[in-house]
Amino acid sequence: MSEPTTTSQPDEQGTADRGSNRSHRPASTAFKNFVMSQWAPRAELGLTPSDAAPFTVARRSALSERLPGARLVIPAGSLKPRSNDTDYRFRPHSAFAHLTGLGTDREPDAVLVLHPVEEGTGDSGSNHHAVLYVRPLAPRDNEEFYADARYGEFWVGARPSLADIEALTGIEARHIDELGDALGKDVGDGGVRLLVVTGADEAIEALVEELRLEAGETEDEQLVSDDVLVEATSELRLIKDEYEIQQMREAVARTIEGFEAVVRALPAAKEHRRGERVVETTFDGHARLEGNAVGYETIAASGEHATTLHWIRNDGEVRSGDVLLLDGGVEVDSLYTADVTRSLPVDGEYTDVQRKIYQAVLDAADAAFAVARPGTKFRDIHAAAMEVIAARLEEWGFLPDGVTAAEALGEDGQQHRRWMVHGTSHHLGLDVHDCAQARRELYLDGTLEAGMVFTIEPGLYFKADDLAVPEEFRGIGVRIEDDVLVTEDGYENLSAALPRRPEDVEAWMAALR
Repeated sequence: MSEPTTTSQPDEQGTADRGSNRSHRPASTAFKNFVMSQWAPRAELGLTPSDAAPFTVARRSALSERLPGARLVIPAGSLKPRSNDTDYRFRPHSAFAHLTGLGTDREPDAVLVLHPVEEGTGDSGSNHHAVLYVRPLAPRDNEEFYADARYGEFWVGARPSLADIEALTGIEARHIDELGDALGKDVGDGGVRLLVVTGADEAIEALVEELRLEAGETEDEQLVSDDVLVEATSELRLIKDEYEIQQMREAVARTIEGFEAVVRALPAAKEHRRGERVVETTFDGHARLEGNAVGYETIAASGEHATTLHWIRNDGEVRSGDVLLLDGGVEVDSLYTADVTRSLPVDGEYTDVQRKIYQAVLDAADAAFAVARPGTKFRDIHAAAMEVIAARLEEWGFLPDGVTAAEALGEDGQQHRRWMVHGTSHHLGLDVHDCAQARRELYLDGTLEAGMVFTIEPGLYFKADDLAVPEEFRGIGVRIEDDVLVTEDGYENLSAALPRRPEDVEAWMAALR
């Protein structure tokens, strides 16, 4: 076959500019003059400081005290294209949200900068003055208004003005176009270190790197500096303040409502070929109605799928006789999320084997709760749960021949972890795995303090092809997860309103149906 003859001319438009090739937008002067005229004055939003604003002052002051003399750059992050048309719904970086109080989808591309000042002369007597650099609402005589599909008011709605941002956050707001000059001031010879939270905005990181290289810093010095800031912003969240705890309570309450909605939807889930999707969309729809979104992809795992720890495909059936493992969390508008798991009998009652497994997991969770109090090591939560898991597996005869629970619990053993390879707890807050960049000595090896919020979530997972256990155990996965607040003299189970004991779960499901 002969090669086709090409008659087209070379395209002078670069590939980077072709993504917007779609319907033709008018370019006439007449159109521009008309589209930018005859608009009523914009109404004043009348914004007042958010409920978070008074608390963010203290958070920024704590960060300032830890890193005096450095210019601290905390980006919100940028928009990410989804399908060469729209962008993914924006969620700011958690460090930015924590230090500004801005949640939901506010302010893509914004950057919080803590500018160093003379010690004690900054905001609230701190060592820094905070400025938010944002892209404000464009006037209607600016082409952005109607022509910019990413930022224009015609396309995505009105952005807040600089005054709006200042009113909402209590932080001075400046145009994003001023950021470059502001970051470069006195860097290097002026003695100012420039630190950026990495992983939030590649463009801002590149700008910071350029400024530091111009000032003569080496790449090794840059990495060490940035790690210090990332670590500090993460460790700030280990102890939750009053506002954060209130938001966590709200997130848990909305999550429990979502679990109730799922139980009511189980009959429909059983009828659909993708019953797990019925569960997922029921919970996720509730999260969008009552909060910002889900805090993470919902795990709606029925039957054998419940033995896959992070099953989020959710395309399987929900069958009679199965246990449905539902792991979900509603993220409220402030971006704080719950993280709760229940393992529910699809038909409303556990079988004998399912109840046996469930009770073992519940006993492990209760053992972890029993040591949750100020002064306990964080790792002791996991150890307490594992003692119960190992003992129960020994009792059932599942450990290898000759291996006792005590031997399995030793560092050279760990055979019991075949059926629970994950940890028992993680901190919780703005991120579902909050404070993840905190130092080991403050996290895993840290001591519990009042105000910490974390999960307790032991489980047992017996895969369908696991020949190390009797056949009746195979294909069953059970996890019970609650959200825990450390108090001055113990703990509070924030998710205690969601039944935990098997008989209570059955009664709760019956009442909802």
